[in-house]
Amino acid sequence: MKREIYDEDHEAFRASVREFLERSVIPNVEQYAENKAIPREFWLEAGKQGFLGLEIPEEYGGAGAGDYRFNAVMAEELSKVNAALGSCWGIHADITAPYLVELGTEEQKHRWLPGVASGEILLAIGMTEPSGGSDLAALKTTAVKDGDDWVINGSKTFITNGYSADLVITAVRTSPEKKARGITLFAIPADAPGFSRGRKLDKVGQDESDTAELFFENIRLSDEHIVGELDGGFIHMMQKLPQERLGCALSNLAHAKQILDETLQYTKERQAFGVPIGTFQHSKFLLAELYTQAEVTQAYLDQCVVAHDKGELTPVDAAKAKWWSSQVQNEILDHCVQLHGGYGFMNEYRVARAWRDARVSKIWAGSNEIMKELIGRDLGL
Repeated sequence: MKREIYDEDHEAFRASVREFLERSVIPNVEQYAENKAIPREFWLEAGKQGFLGLEIPEEYGGAGAGDYRFNAVMAEELSKVNAALGSCWGIHADITAPYLVELGTEEQKHRWLPGVASGEILLAIGMTEPSGGSDLAALKTTAVKDGDDWVINGSKTFITNGYSADLVITAVRTSPEKKARGITLFAIPADAPGFSRGRKLDKVGQDESDTAELFFENIRLSDEHIVGELDGGFIHMMQKLPQERLGCALSNLAHAKQILDETLQYTKERQAFGVPIGTFQHSKFLLAELYTQAEVTQAYLDQCVVAHDKGELTPVDAAKAKWWSSQVQNEILDHCVQLHGGYGFMNEYRVARAWRDARVSKIWAGSNEIMKELIGRDLGL
């Protein structure tokens, strides 16, 4: 099905992303997985190609695209290679960078954004804590005013890019008595005294992503490290979550569709009882269902992209996109594993890795249960 939302410029950009991936990334992905990290060389080369500053204005070293569809193309193409690439790029360029672009002071923008666009400054975002994830209002990390400084103490966990990030946009509690209205965002440099990282977390999937725990022990920062308004962090995060969830949704579906295409080809070549397994009625009907499911989901996500590009995507519609796409992704990939038979359970096969990688998408960026809660509230329940 032709996708009408992209024009010649978007497709030319897609071709340039594919060329970059085929030349500089795909030959090295096994090494990424072995090292449990995407190397700095990836970020620097992506920066040279202009892939990290799509939302950053040209005056701060970015591409200044001003069109979310380029972000969508980038997310899709990376996720076709593997889910971790899409999520790590997404955290850096699609989720965290906009906080600095839209909320940062001129001094902050000039200080950090050129390095963000070039890949010299890798970003992460610190929301989730050991005591809870989706309940952002229950944060325990604190910043207490001491003279001209803020003293930050606490920890974060499950932080994508956490092990190698240079700058972490971190949600901390500055006014406990205000509850959700007392949260502030701080840009915490990784070289700040008192900043430390735990080990790379041993995850079920997405081995290429360096996910880590972060610890803050009496870190002293000035007001110059506050991003946005004092005590305005919760509102800032709520305003940014629709783009985060849409980006996740786009990656979810692109990841699943790529493996589905590869599985279709496998069913045409793999034989049982003297015929391709894809010709069995069960396989044929199942693949028909999966492709229909994927294309119907794609139509909804494309409309979400158009709405977001116009500034009209609602948090509820983004929640629908996030939970539905992650559910569809996991269902498609589970069937793809089954169609591969025993080979589908072997880590050397892409379908097995994709299946493992996808499971977390029903948990992060707000669990699917939280997404349904938001949708239910919108229904007046």
